[in-house]
Amino acid sequence: MASRLFGTSARVTCISCGESLAKDDAFEYDKHGDIWNREGKEFEYVCKPCYREYCHQHRDGLEELLVAAGAGRTDRETFLRRFCALLADDAAPAEEDP
Repeated sequence: MASRLFGTSARVTCISCGESLAKDDAFEYDKHGDIWNREGKEFEYVCKPCYREYCHQHRDGLEELLVAAGAGRTDRETFLRRFCALLADDAAPAEEDP
């Protein structure tokens, strides 16, 4: 609250919609799902309207899957092809040793 009174609040960008807003008005987003362990982390931020639309269900392993498929670093077609292949690999039953 004091940062608002003195105008020193840092500005952040919502990772969902790109809106610039005061850090005090944003929700912290930890792509690893552990906001309580803060040591050595840089958080991303989500504005309140995007946060309300955000799925709050458990997403174990999703961030790693997105990174492995090249999310944000490759074109849509390549990303979707990689993502589907990784999902198929993950869903395949494990082969048993003879």
